[in-house]
Amino acid sequence: FSPKQATTQIKDIKVQIGRTGAITPVAILRPVKVGGVTISRATLHNEDEIKRLGVKIGDTVIVERAGDVIPAVAKVLTKLRTNKEKEFRFPKACPICSRQLKRPKGEAIWRCENVHCQARQREFLYHFVSKKAFDIKGLGPKIIDKLLDEHLISQPADIFELEEGDLLPLERFAEKAAAKLISAIRDSQKKALAHFIYALGIRHVGEEISIVLSQYFGSINKLKKASQQELESLFDIGGKVSESIYQWFQSNQHRKLIKDLLKVGVKILPPERFSKKLHGLIFVITGALESMTRTEAHKKIRLSGGHPASAVSQNTDYLVVGENPSSKLEKAKKLGVKVIKESEFLEMIK
Repeated sequence: FSPKQATTQIKDIKVQIGRTGAITPVAILRPVKVGGVTISRATLHNEDEIKRLGVKIGDTVIVERAGDVIPAVAKVLTKLRTNKEKEFRFPKACPICSRQLKRPKGEAIWRCENVHCQARQREFLYHFVSKKAFDIKGLGPKIIDKLLDEHLISQPADIFELEEGDLLPLERFAEKAAAKLISAIRDSQKKALAHFIYALGIRHVGEEISIVLSQYFGSINKLKKASQQELESLFDIGGKVSESIYQWFQSNQHRKLIKDLLKVGVKILPPERFSKKLHGLIFVITGALESMTRTEAHKKIRLSGGHPASAVSQNTDYLVVGENPSSKLEKAKKLGVKVIKESEFLEMIK
């Protein structure tokens, strides 16, 4: 096997509930080293993937890990079966709140649609404090769990009302640690609009789309009032995404979430000013850039009025080539797309 693959045994299969209610089956593995890192879990993605692999509890499998991607089960070694393996039955109800699961037409994912499901709320809070969202230093999943279990928080706005005295009774919270966390919470209360949008956990809205929405609308109030047609007219936002955003803002519960955050002192900073240097131009990046990450480069393209895209097409204006470019370079040459080096790209965004 490649250095990023290894064989191990599936001890069990459990399901996880995500912040949008998505139910993901996870293989609990006999610990094994893959790419120099010991892993004990691997994603099975969805019910269809379990059927495609034909995976059972007790199977010997090949697991693989690529970069920072969550390890996944790649193949079942059926010849090593002992007849003691067990079929995994996908649950029909949420294992946390017992609500019947639903699988929307045309989708591979089963979902718990109960917005009050404790598992969903917990995952949403993890997302809300994460680096790309409110980025509250020191407030990771373990501390969130403690605060929830002690009924100190139940929604994002509660975080900003915490005081040192609330934390001191908790295990391992000395005075210094409590003061440090409260200081980090206070420091995070001013947040750029793009980070604020990302923190809301709207389905299909990741970092890139949060930036698009931030730059186009400029304020949360304007975004809140946007029609589905206006949302769909934006670059990179299709029908499914625009519907998800529009429906999210129609919910009274979601509007209250924003209102409560503003009430406890969260301040939404306007988006960074952007120029029209690259107005309307579509860029694709291939390979590793020396001066910045791919995400940073995409941000600079947007701030200059351009559009970053993930795939080369006839509509692409420029392909920026870094180290170890992919097959995108060959495709760009075939389509006659202008190919530029990183140094030329930096000149364009100066």
